Amino acid sequence: MAGVGTSKEAAIIGAGAWGKVFASLMVQAGTKVSVWARNSRSFQGLDSSCFASTDLHRVLTGQSVLVMALPSAAVRQVASRLALPKDVTVVSLSKGLEAETNLFMADVLADALRIDRSQVVVVSGPNLSAEIAEGQPAGAVAACSDLARAQQVCPLFSTPLFRPYLSTDVIGAEVGGVVKNVIAVAVGAAAGMGYQTNTRSMLITRGLAEMARFGKALGADEATFLGLAGVGDLVATCSSAKSRNFTFGFNMGSGMAREQAFKVSAGVVEGARSAKAVITIARARGIEMPITEAVAKVVFEGGSIADMGEYLMGRSRKMDGVDIKLV
Repeated sequence: MAGVGTSKEAAIIGAGAWGKVFASLMVQAGTKVSVWARNSRSFQGLDSSCFASTDLHRVLTGQSVLVMALPSAAVRQVASRLALPKDVTVVSLSKGLEAETNLFMADVLADALRIDRSQVVVVSGPNLSAEIAEGQPAGAVAACSDLARAQQVCPLFSTPLFRPYLSTDVIGAEVGGVVKNVIAVAVGAAAGMGYQTNTRSMLITRGLAEMARFGKALGADEATFLGLAGVGDLVATCSSAKSRNFTFGFNMGSGMAREQAFKVSAGVVEGARSAKAVITIARARGIEMPITEAVAKVVFEGGSIADMGEYLMGRSRKMDGVDIKLV
């Protein structure tokens, strides 16, 4: 296995909130960091130790580790422009499904960069960037089918307050990172309508069941959904006003029109983007995902928030339990 090299260096593509916080983590870990963004204004708040440029060539020269920190909709467009060594290791922070292909980000990156999927390390977990920026402890899963590659890249961003755990379940990590955003929209909508802890807990728990069913159908390890990339990320995203997806749902639940809720969002609402792709896959495979279905109806099919509640509460009775095997 190659692709990380002996020196602690990396290039980060994207200087959004998570990209800048991840750059700071890497600096704290002793990594020399170069950061690219389309607009130099994006570098405001970036750790001063980082080299920052809008010139891709200057950022990428000599790099064997690339961190992709872009919204999912921009990943292919930018990745297809990059000239990288064949043995590059790509760390993906992007969570979502490509709208045109319904591909997860590891597959999009492998295709656009013309590399093997085993060269992509997916980092996912309960990582609200504002809290990590404040120095609060957090952890994440670093998932790669090449375990040695994941082991080698983790020291680049491991600090006393940020602990990466290893996994070979790339699909599970990606499913968790996508579905949790959709469920957070629903939980936020419930909060916006005034529903409290019982209702939100029900949605989070049944959302975990949807995540597990979806992941199992796609070949994920069911145990992944009991870890940081599953229930950990789900709880964080569904419980915090710092989550764009929760806030988007909250605004709609409070009566704000969909277009206005998008407009006032402080960044990309991946849950709204992903709902359509997730439910398209689920319908094609016969996977039952009523919460995701309800979010897709509201965001893309003209349904109302009130309709979402009636749809979920009026369904036929089911057996409780999340279909996850521990052994």
